[in-house]
Amino acid sequence: MHALRQIAPRRATRVSTLSVAIVGRTLLAVLAFSVLTFQVLAQEARVPAQEARPAGATLRLRGDVTARGDVLTLGDLIEGAAPETAQRPLFRAPALGATGTIQARRIADAVAGLGLGPVETGGRVQVSVQRAARRVTQPEIEAALKRALESGYGVDPRNLAIRLDGEAPTLLAPLDLNGQAVALDLSYDPRSRRIAGLITLGERQASLRVSGQVMEIREVAVLGRSLNRGETINAADLTLERRPREATPSDAQGSLGDLAGQVAQRSLSAGAILRSGDLAPPDLVARGEAVTILFDSPGLNLSLRGLANEAGRLGAIITVTNPVSKKILSATVTGPGRVSVGPAPLVRQASAALDGSALQR
Repeated sequence: MHALRQIAPRRATRVSTLSVAIVGRTLLAVLAFSVLTFQVLAQEARVPAQEARPAGATLRLRGDVTARGDVLTLGDLIEGAAPETAQRPLFRAPALGATGTIQARRIADAVAGLGLGPVETGGRVQVSVQRAARRVTQPEIEAALKRALESGYGVDPRNLAIRLDGEAPTLLAPLDLNGQAVALDLSYDPRSRRIAGLITLGERQASLRVSGQVMEIREVAVLGRSLNRGETINAADLTLERRPREATPSDAQGSLGDLAGQVAQRSLSAGAILRSGDLAPPDLVARGEAVTILFDSPGLNLSLRGLANEAGRLGAIITVTNPVSKKILSATVTGPGRVSVGPAPLVRQASAALDGSALQR
């Protein structure tokens, strides 16, 4: 058997009547709680700003900047910002390749709106912003069109040049588009040699439509300085350039070859395309010059002095005079001041013998 607990009598609940003192104490408690809550929230709001601006750090306005993307961040415009807030976007960047300005006052107001405090402007009134861009210029555009011509029409691009319509077209693209320019939607008329296409980067992220004229080109020798008649040309005076075929003479020199050391046959101006006959090897024998005449035949080798009746270069046939017999001989120039006289061909000797025997008959 267990002991029974005594049932305690239930006490009646006492109800107090509202008084002015009770209401006043309640309002004071609510007001104190509200003030405390506001201070805590304000402290929490100041924490990011303090973290964004390290103790002792000064926010300074940068000078003229270059934007590499579509937006300008806090770090692009302000020095001294913490890394976690430097990426906060503030302004839109100019268009690709363009330049714009931002008033220093607007930048300071944007920074103050983030709770980061004042900004030292260094006396600047505005900041100039240039948008960086990749520039695809005429050589790269022409190369893309040539590749498309080769793959689509079987044209050899090595002997072609393309003259684009307009003044030096340029495709502006974001810096992160690093791929090779490609020509799409190509059209080419072999008769008129007109070409048109869409130059693109990436998946048509940047594009420019161009057109132009295809020209056949050839290499020609071009004179680098003026020459007077009879002046010798040097290797440094010559360059090999690629020119449109229709703009070059048909007899233009197509290689430098052995042009160095030759002599101008007429006055030539700098930049002239050298043609056949403009240059010739120098004369090795001058008119009126005393020369050595060589007579070389099987079993007989003679040399004597003679006088050249005309000038001649290597391999040229000139006449010389034997001063002893006064005979005029036909000789071949073989070197400086030297000519060679060979025996009459056997056919001619036999023919002369037959003619003599015929006469005797």
